[in-house]
Amino acid sequence: MLWSHGAARILALLGALGAVSLAARATAAQAPPPGEPAATVCVDPDWPPYDSLDAEGNHEGIGADLLRLAAERAGVALTVVPTRDWNESLAASHAGRCDILSFLNDTPQRREWLVFTDPLFIDPNVVVTHEDHAFIPDLAALTDETMALPEGTAIEERVRQDFPNLRIVTTRDEAEAFALVSKKKADMTMRSLTVAVYTIKKEGWFNLKIAGQVPGYENQLRLGIRKDKEALRERLDIGVHAVSAAERARIANSHVAIKAQMGIDTSVVAKVIGVFSVIVLSNLFWIGKLRHANRRLLTLSRTDSLTGLANRAHLNERFARELDRATRYGRPLSLIMIDIDHFKRINDAHGHLEGDRTLVALAGLTRANTRATDIVGRWGGEEFLILCPETDLIEARNLAERLRQAIRKHLVLDGEPTTLSAGVATLGPGDTQDSVLRRADEALYRAKNEGRDRVCTSPS
Repeated sequence: MLWSHGAARILALLGALGAVSLAARATAAQAPPPGEPAATVCVDPDWPPYDSLDAEGNHEGIGADLLRLAAERAGVALTVVPTRDWNESLAASHAGRCDILSFLNDTPQRREWLVFTDPLFIDPNVVVTHEDHAFIPDLAALTDETMALPEGTAIEERVRQDFPNLRIVTTRDEAEAFALVSKKKADMTMRSLTVAVYTIKKEGWFNLKIAGQVPGYENQLRLGIRKDKEALRERLDIGVHAVSAAERARIANSHVAIKAQMGIDTSVVAKVIGVFSVIVLSNLFWIGKLRHANRRLLTLSRTDSLTGLANRAHLNERFARELDRATRYGRPLSLIMIDIDHFKRINDAHGHLEGDRTLVALAGLTRANTRATDIVGRWGGEEFLILCPETDLIEARNLAERLRQAIRKHLVLDGEPTTLSAGVATLGPGDTQDSVLRRADEALYRAKNEGRDRVCTSPS
């Protein structure tokens, strides 16, 4: 591609300041086997830098490049079905006009008609507020505050369920949600870190800041495939696994909002450079603020503030590493999911402070009765999770039983022992993180249904 001298100077300046990297396009998917039609894809046409459709209907963004790369390695050819917005894409998929939905979270509602690949890209969600707003350690503690969220997204669905204390205002897109917060017409929005930084820089909303992060709310962006296309899901999963972490990072880092055009009039080059210099310096200042905030958030995001244990996000991260190691070397790996029995009664009878003290005491007893190699964390509410590397099903069940007895003996409230139920699962051939978790959860619910205060197992 031939660039004008002026455009080259602009790109050289921006490149030197670390503000621009040119977007890399993935190669087109290889042709499918003879006679096999291309798979149809629906995307969010206005979700930069993840996904968008340009004026000619070309699929662009981080999701576009990752999807093309995964499809190429799976031997799946793709045809994009244009839509006007994300809701229309969801409707088209539901109606059978699209085989694949690109770059979306797995939710119970979507599971009604979709199956999902393993994550293609993982990105934490952060809470973005006006710069005047206080830091938010816990969304559940807020009252009479408004959160702006794009309509039809997985985050809207989940926040409505998990945080009924918030008033949700829906918007057409990401930009409108940020605009409402910038103008103080909404108190906050929750978006992925990648989208937040991209949009704040693109729109120049430097009166916004990252004010918190909700553990366990990272975007695990996958490909959703219609249930009647299970074989397609299996092929694409192979392609997803063939994309390396380095390739994912390179693609994500290649997308920026600034584009250079050919044939720039040299008489305006100096003015353009001046304007871009101001923008770049402002961006560098803002990036510095974000890095400082995110260092603090990283520490907060890995630890449960009440119990001091690993939180759900950190557990997911450690689980992924242990699963990869166990699968690669053929080593045993088990999982214990525990839940305090009748915890609501404790809160109702003695108050939430006593409930919190019970959780803290259980966390201490769990650490004291597990091994140094075990990873203990709070999964959510009164549920705890223990990752047990190098541990088979029998050993993990024995560990869970010892823990159940220790809790019953040492955690007594008003003369009544506190009891727990536990579900144990071990890694089997072909298992994924989701499938092992699901089996441990099913074993836990079986323990609850069979009378509580017991341990149930789920074989691989």
